[in-house]
Amino acid sequence: MSSETGTRQLGDGMPGYRLVRREDMELADALPGRSSGLTTCRVVGGALGSTHMALTLVSLVDGHVDEHLHSFETSFYVLEGDPVLYLEGRGVGLKPGACGCVPVGVPHAFRSHGAARWIEMAAPRPRADASDTFFLGPAPESAAEALDVRDPRNRNLFLLTEGELDVETLKRALALGAPLVSASMATAVLAYSGIAVKMLVDQRLDAQLHTMFMVAYQPGALVHPHDHPFEESYYILEGEVDVIADGDRYTLRPGDVFWTATGCVHAFYEAQGGSVRWLETSAPAPPPRHSYRHERDWDYLRERLQSDASVGAA
Repeated sequence: MSSETGTRQLGDGMPGYRLVRREDMELADALPGRSSGLTTCRVVGGALGSTHMALTLVSLVDGHVDEHLHSFETSFYVLEGDPVLYLEGRGVGLKPGACGCVPVGVPHAFRSHGAARWIEMAAPRPRADASDTFFLGPAPESAAEALDVRDPRNRNLFLLTEGELDVETLKRALALGAPLVSASMATAVLAYSGIAVKMLVDQRLDAQLHTMFMVAYQPGALVHPHDHPFEESYYILEGEVDVIADGDRYTLRPGDVFWTATGCVHAFYEAQGGSVRWLETSAPAPPPRHSYRHERDWDYLRERLQSDASVGAA
């Protein structure tokens, strides 16, 4: 398809990708009787073509979400405001850049004084009848402590702060008293082809079924056509980036969401001369090997085989 928004079907009738523009996202009241001040917009999910994930934009204004647990795994990334997460009864004050994993079966609740917004990811996708969510009682009202990523009790939580995607900054030694987790692979950034990738939610935070990470593009950065044995979603935070999916090209802007199915061939190109940043999720969690299948690598093999066949025929 070549329209500005929509979904393209794969050859087997399954959706290959989905684009949701920011202006098309409509928040609606959620969890009546179990919350107050809560509105949500499901932008990726089972009804929208996904097999493995659900991605939801959440708004909580002077309200709460009752304590509950899931038989699926969730994660979150705070966009605005200062919500409080109660994880197994312990309150932690969050702020923009805070993220974390709520493992399967772990009781949790939310409160917010003022307006808060976050992106919430679930894997596997929740059941349509909500039979995989179990409410336990009212949200706690106990005082919350500010998120301290050096406190081992916050092992399921993380805070992405300014400069943590800056490769030049990471080249310098970390002072012993720096207010970050101790320098290790937990603080590492993967850099390639003008791209920086920072893992936020993975097995380090006890996520078993999906991952969440931050991607930053420098001017001119790109990743060539490829696909994966898992689904991905992309929530654009800053800048503009061109995406090509199954041959269709779009420009993504802040607030837009893009989703690719397993097997959807896609590529990203920074074409405006600026920097870009987006939040990315994948489900199921990528395997240790063969998580990428680059078209150019297999095109190279095809050319080699054809060349060898021509030499043999001669």
